[in-house]
Amino acid sequence: MMQITPSGEACGATIHGVDLSQHLDSATIAQIRRAWLEHHVLAFPDQKLSDPDLVRITQYFGGLGDDPYFVPIGDDNPVVALSRRADEQAPVFAESWHSDWSFKEHPPIGTCLYSLVVPPVGGDTSFANQQLAVAMMPSQLRARLSGKIALHSAAAAYGPDGTYGDKDQGSDRTMQILYSEDALNTERHAILNVHPENGEETLFSTVGYICAIEGMPQDEAQQLIFDLYAWQTREEFQYTHKWQPNMFVMWDNRSVLHKANGGYDGYARELHRTTIAGDAQLSL
Repeated sequence: MMQITPSGEACGATIHGVDLSQHLDSATIAQIRRAWLEHHVLAFPDQKLSDPDLVRITQYFGGLGDDPYFVPIGDDNPVVALSRRADEQAPVFAESWHSDWSFKEHPPIGTCLYSLVVPPVGGDTSFANQQLAVAMMPSQLRARLSGKIALHSAAAAYGPDGTYGDKDQGSDRTMQILYSEDALNTERHAILNVHPENGEETLFSTVGYICAIEGMPQDEAQQLIFDLYAWQTREEFQYTHKWQPNMFVMWDNRSVLHKANGGYDGYARELHRTTIAGDAQLSL
């Protein structure tokens, strides 16, 4: 029997009683989806999964998404390895708050990670509940954000001059990250959204991928983006997930921000990743 234990923090729950290495029936998948929409981040400990298992589980919840700036494990294996050697000196990947690939026309609705190598210290993943952030938002900030359309771009991260652009290519980073002129393109998304499945108001993405706001001078837009960031990442909206080996975690990119945490210098870490694709009906 499935057992769901909330984290007691702003979001997140742990699920026991489900063996993800086995094919799941439709009732079990529906129960997991309901828990996912309620808790936003789900952790399944003590799972023995292969990469084909990870792909199969992902496809229970939507199409298999693409990761435009990552190199998958192989031509016949779309899974991405998030790896870091014990002696690696490159900065930890993805230490800034974000929603995955928000710069796409149809961003992935979710992300899945499975842990293979977990350091004994550090390496946590933090989440910020954006539905809670909207619910508790001061009316003055809400009025400033109402009706605003943000322009999203991957330039600051994956453009030639971005964090993982040309200057990062000479580092000793294990994980293979691509960069491209395509990262300079922009996509439009409303900052205040209604989640398409649970009907709750949510905030979508943050500074980093949001580069401008339509109809606003850039200096005013930047101030609003930074004010939004200061609110949406407050501690009372956060849940910090502590990894264990052989743990599967899935989160809803439509309702949470996330970021990687370091603190494990001298130790290796490896997680395997897929994304759950959205479509025109499920995207923001």
